[in-house]
Parts: sequence; structure tokens; C-alpha cells
Amino acid sequence: MSTATLDSPVKADAVGTNRWYLSTAPIVRALVHLCVPMAAAMIVGAVHNLVNAGFIGSLHDTALLAAITFATPVLGLVMAVGGVFGVGGGALISRLLGASERDPAQAEGIKRVSSFAVWGSVIAGVVLGGAGLVFLRPLVTALGADAAAVPATSAYVGVLLAFVPALAAAFCLEQVVRAEGAARQVMIGLVGSTVANLLLDVLFILVLHWGVAGAALSMGLANLGVVGYFAWWLHRTSEHVSLAPRWFTLSPDVLKPVFGVGVGELLQASFLIVTTLVLNNLASGYGDDALAAMGVAVRIAQVPEFLVMGVTIGVLPLLAYSYGKGDRDRLGAALRASALTVGGVVLVFATAVLVFREQVFSAFSADRSVLAIGVTILTAQLVAMVVNGFTGLLTSLFQATGRAAAAIVMSTAQGVLFVPVVLLGNLWFGLAGIVWALTVTEVVVFLVGGCLWLASRRAIDRGLAEGSPERAEEVLDQA
Repeated sequence: MSTATLDSPVKADAVGTNRWYLSTAPIVRALVHLCVPMAAAMIVGAVHNLVNAGFIGSLHDTALLAAITFATPVLGLVMAVGGVFGVGGGALISRLLGASERDPAQAEGIKRVSSFAVWGSVIAGVVLGGAGLVFLRPLVTALGADAAAVPATSAYVGVLLAFVPALAAAFCLEQVVRAEGAARQVMIGLVGSTVANLLLDVLFILVLHWGVAGAALSMGLANLGVVGYFAWWLHRTSEHVSLAPRWFTLSPDVLKPVFGVGVGELLQASFLIVTTLVLNNLASGYGDDALAAMGVAVRIAQVPEFLVMGVTIGVLPLLAYSYGKGDRDRLGAALRASALTVGGVVLVFATAVLVFREQVFSAFSADRSVLAIGVTILTAQLVAMVVNGFTGLLTSLFQATGRAAAAIVMSTAQGVLFVPVVLLGNLWFGLAGIVWALTVTEVVVFLVGGCLWLASRRAIDRGLAEGSPERAEEVLDQA
């Protein structure tokens, strides 16, 4: 569709440029445009998590650090609620944009998809947050907090639950903006949110001494700000996306593809809650030092891990657009280039962090017992990241091409496998078995993903030949 039909030069320039990166730009330039801003934003977010843990650690209370660790499943579930609507809706938006190059009428459904995705995430967030506040005390107990950590965990989780609608909407809007290829705008929103979060951390934690409740409040307010920024940008710039409630629909044409892909995010978060609860309860048997070390080690490993995720997540709109357009060569080139990039990132950054792991970890805790446990946990996390990057790329491919069953299997495989692995690891090897359980699980999930990719290649090729994702799904069902 010609950008000359847009109602302002600003819209025409922004939409035309982003569409060019998805449609015809050289693959390397397209990946740089889509993945570098996303990786930068995720790295900034990971660094913020480290600094935030440093703020809490400066209070010299291990129970406060443990509270952040206990709350991890809640954050995972909130992101999944946004992901159900955002990942599913964003993938469908990108496919419709690609399909509109052959048939401009395909773009007409984007307003309905975007409105359903955003308002659906808000409504689901209201329900989830309200239910969590009503059952806050049993929820905190179920998260594994012991008597010493219950007050801090209740304060942190309680404030987070009040902001669940904003947190879910922020994650959903991020996917919708990325679906149009506007990676730079996503980076601006996420980096701006992180900076605001850090400034509010200083105010609430160091100045007002609100502890973990202040950390949760700063996160909620920063995400409320990013919702406003993304909504403003889409209203001002986007040709097809609309957040107006009048476009909200429950049509099966929207619900089926959105939930078909997005439900994998919810299942993944559900299993994350189960696995984290099991992990926290097992680790708590080894004392608060183990829990605190686990929380800090995970945040350190997130720096290179988020860089890899920036590539695997950033490439999704390009894969979906190419698939919707029926461009087999571009889809294949994007996969090859992103796989090489993931391999290079893993090799360089994981090696660097692994070599200097003791120096990095000691910056966050001077406790020798916490340091000893943390270094082992960090090593296991980094080894797991090596295969996790390629697993993430396969998952993005399945989501981009509408392979709902494969995406769901990838999302649930880790949770299904992790519980028996960690239970057996604890039984046979104690704390070491718990620490390395995730690494073993990630390797198995990667092998499962490889088998699913081989099984899905023919269906994806048929979908490309047909030039229609909807037709491809019919062909797959018949097969």
C-alpha cells in the first residue's frame, strides 16, 4: 500500500522506512535495525535489574534480596499475560502486513487485532491483579517465602499486583510496535522506562527508605509511563494499528490465531511458576544464602542472555512478514543470519562473563558463602544460555509462521522436563543437582526443538508456496 495515502508526512516517512526494513532491505541491515535496538534495550533492562539488586543489597538485609527472588514467578506470569495478547497479536500483525503486499485488503484486519490485543491484556491484568491482592497472603506462602521473608515479599508482590494492568499492557504494546518494524521506538520506550525506574529507585529506596515496596512502585510507575509513550507513538505514526475500543472484537478470525500463538506464553509462565516454586522450596532447604546467591546469579547471567534474546525476539517481525508475503528466500536468509549472530554473541559474551564470573559476582555480595554458591549457579546459567539462544530462535520461527502446536510444545517442554530433573537432581546430588537441573533441561528442550523444526519444514514450505498463512494452517491440518 502506498504511503502516499497516509494523512501526514511524518506517518509516511516512519511507516515507509519501517516497512522497507521488513520487506526489501538487505538482511544484515534489517537485522541491525530490528535486533540491535532490541538487544540494547534488553541489556539496559538487565543492567537495571543488577543495579536494583544493588540498591536492595545496600540495605544489608538478605531477606529483602530473597523477596525479589520469590516474586520472580509473579513477574513471569504478568509478562505472559501481556505475551498471550502481544506475541500472538504482533505475529499476526506482521503476517498481515506481509500479506498486504499481495492483497492490500489483508491490512484491514490489523485495527481489530491491535485493539483486541491491547484491551485484552488490560482486562486480563485487572482480573489477575485483583485476584492476587485478594489472596495475597496465601500467594506469598505458596511462593515459598519463609517467616523471615514474608513481610518483605508481601510488600513487594502487593505493589506489583496493583500495577498488573499497566505491566501487561506495556509488554503487549511493545510487541505491537515491534510488529511494524519500529524497533528503534521500542528501544526508546524501554530505555526511557529503565532510566525512569532507576531514578525512582533512588528516590523510593535510598531517599524515602521504602525498601522493596519502593522498588516495586518504581517499576509500576515506569511501566505506566511506557504505556503512555507507545500509545502516543502508535496514534501519531501508525497507518494500520488502532487502540480505539470501537475496534475491539471477539471474532474467531482474530481470537484463533492470536491465542494459537500467544497461549504458549501463558503455558510457559505457568510452568515457570511451578518450576520456580519447586526450585525455591528445594533451595530454601539450604538456607537464605542459597536463595540470595541464586537471585544475584540469575541477574548477572541475564546480561548476555538478554543480548541473545534481543536477536531471537527482534527477528520475529521479519520472519513473520516474510512468511506472510510468501518470500522463501528472505525467510531463509533471515534465519541463517540470525543463527550466526546468536552463535557469535554466545561465544563472545558467555565466555567473557564465565572467565570473570568471580570478579563480577563479588561486586554484589561480600559474603564468602554466598559468593561460593553464586559462582557455581552463574556457571550453570551461562552454560544453559548456550543452547537457550538457538531454542529461542526456533520458537520465534514457529510463532512467526503460525505453527501453534510447535510453539506450545517449545513453551511447555522446559516446565514438563524441569520438575522431574530438579527433583532427581536434588535427591541424587543435593544443591549441585538443583543448580545444574536447568542446564540439563535446556539441552533436552533444544533437541526437541530441532525435531519439531525438521517435522515442520514441509508445512512451512507449503505455506510459503501458497502465500497465505491461513491456507498453510489448513494444509497442515489436512496433512
